[in-house]
Amino acid sequence: MKNLIVLLLAFIMVSSASAADLKKAEAEGKVNFYANITAIEPIMDNFNANHKIEGIYTRISTSKYLATVLTEFSAGKLQADVLQGPLPIIQMLKEKGVLAPYKSPSAAGYPDWAQADDTITQFGIEYVAPIYNKELVKAEDVPTRYEDLTDPKWYDKIVMPDPASHATTISWLVGLKEAKIFASDDAWMAFVKGLAANKPMFVKSFGPTPAPIESGEKLVGISMPKYIITKAPAPLDWAKVETLLGTPRAIAVAANAKNPEAAKVFVDYWLTKNAMQLLADKVGEYVLAPGVFPPIDGISKAKVVPIRELSDEEIRDWGKKFQAIFYGS
Repeated sequence: MKNLIVLLLAFIMVSSASAADLKKAEAEGKVNFYANITAIEPIMDNFNANHKIEGIYTRISTSKYLATVLTEFSAGKLQADVLQGPLPIIQMLKEKGVLAPYKSPSAAGYPDWAQADDTITQFGIEYVAPIYNKELVKAEDVPTRYEDLTDPKWYDKIVMPDPASHATTISWLVGLKEAKIFASDDAWMAFVKGLAANKPMFVKSFGPTPAPIESGEKLVGISMPKYIITKAPAPLDWAKVETLLGTPRAIAVAANAKNPEAAKVFVDYWLTKNAMQLLADKVGEYVLAPGVFPPIDGISKAKVVPIRELSDEEIRDWGKKFQAIFYGS
């Protein structure tokens, strides 16, 4: 019993030492937040309205994120106190010593795998699904399985990020194989080749995918259901496939943060149910806070699965394979 009490006291002391100090955070006065996530102004406004701390949001695109942060960090000029991005990028930053350990009490109730790390907390999944123009696609033609995208009726009517160069799309395609979405590897490859045979339009990332669907230039896209929210009132809906895959999103405190206590307060706030509800409602994000879903019909019933992080070598190798399949070279 004595040993148990000692252990509990030690745990409490460690927890208290690592917990956010609100008074110190308010004295610091501000927190700089680097993120690749878009349209989060409502969350930032809510934070600022309820704290005596100024939250400053800087968006950095995924393609430039790692280089920007590492360049600033190596020069001793990193402005960020808190960093948010796709899990693989945040993990790379941890490996480079850019992040500081912090476990937020606000993550209580999140899946165990999302808060297993002492530095990084996963808060959502950047989910991918077919979306379509609901005014131009008849109800009976809406895809219900991934295989439906190989139907010749979708020839020249699909838009997607370039599967030869866009890392998340490469990982998503491989994830469909590894998650056993198809009956066999041969069936998965038949899907990939059938999708390629329909000659999709390629764009650089998910961001440009909704526009040609909205305009009617294309009818279907490999995209993200969140655009139903952020592009409203565009005539978009998602094909209600049974399982959705996506890259986990994560957040962490920066090492040597100029405002370390404010950083902890911000992470604590970000992971609350209230903030995650705003992220779901206003940005359409799929979050891991229990019981919180974006207001998109059918999403609460979908199975959403995080995909595995592929190594740089795997991304290059699969990119070459998809280059040959989709470009015929």
